Amino acid sequence: MLRFVTIAKFAAESGYTEKAIRAKIHDGTWNQGEVWVRAPDNRILIDVAGYEAWVTSGARGAPALSPRRVGASSPGPLVLSGTGPRRSPRPLK
Repeated sequence: MLRFVTIAKFAAESGYTEKAIRAKIHDGTWNQGEVWVRAPDNRILIDVAGYEAWVTSGARGAPALSPRRVGASSPGPLVLSGTGPRRSPRPLK
């Protein structure tokens, strides 16, 4: 198996859609140089070893994220306790 694969190949093998993979790259869930790299021809390649490390890093010893609301009467943003990036959910369309 190759260590670096295209987004299309990774999507076929992993079960993630190409759109989901690109979203993880765009929003910083997957870091450049760790889970993905740019080839000399500027193509994005997924580092399969980096992806496996990302998967296992959250599987052991990571605190569970528990959602809680800020402000009892307000339908304000969802805040996650624990480590990791803090993001509000996307607006409903």
